[in-house]
Amino acid sequence: MSSAPLFSDRTDAGEQLGQLLLTIITEQEACIQPIVYALPRGGIPVAAPVARLLGCPLDIVVAKKITAPQNPELAIGAVTAEGQVLWSRQRFLERINSNWRETALHQAQEKARSQLTEFAVGRPQVNPKGTLALVVDDGIATGMTIAAATQALRTHHPAQIWICAPVAPDGLLNWLTRWCDRLVVLQAPEVFLSVSRFYVKFPQVDTQEALVYLKQHNFGIGEAK
Repeated sequence: MSSAPLFSDRTDAGEQLGQLLLTIITEQEACIQPIVYALPRGGIPVAAPVARLLGCPLDIVVAKKITAPQNPELAIGAVTAEGQVLWSRQRFLERINSNWRETALHQAQEKARSQLTEFAVGRPQVNPKGTLALVVDDGIATGMTIAAATQALRTHHPAQIWICAPVAPDGLLNWLTRWCDRLVVLQAPEVFLSVSRFYVKFPQVDTQEALVYLKQHNFGIGEAK
């Protein structure tokens, strides 16, 4: 595969993803009201153009990686703010002490709850029941967090849940379809080292910047602070 990036930045990726989703949704006979749910923080700049193109609310759904003791880079699962848990099926989990696992789980869930609180001021008052929930991130590497996020949304009974991302590994696509009614991915490279390699610009997105996207979209605040 070419090493050239696929997207200039998250906004570019979101606009491309939004155009594809607009085409797909327009072609559907049954019109279900969509709501875009971004995974913060990096998913919000991608989700904002999607929500704008679809003319629908922009909300968030929070899931955090559960990391292995003494190795914060190794994800052993994911948990949502509401407590839905998805554990990795890899064998190394058997070697991790159950008490350590519980501690890591609670730490991750507390981070998710804290982030949900941070973004409360920018969220719209919407009910996903009976809607088309579009779960958007800036890319999918392992799929753990976005799969856990769909579990959280299922409890609110949307009509359908779609997982949507600019890029995901080709080898992960079949597994991802288990967690959604439809999978929409722009590019699925066979060689996948990290999400960042597919962007020219991929800076960290801080909470304040992400909140500006939410507020501007949902409340029309031109100078969100």
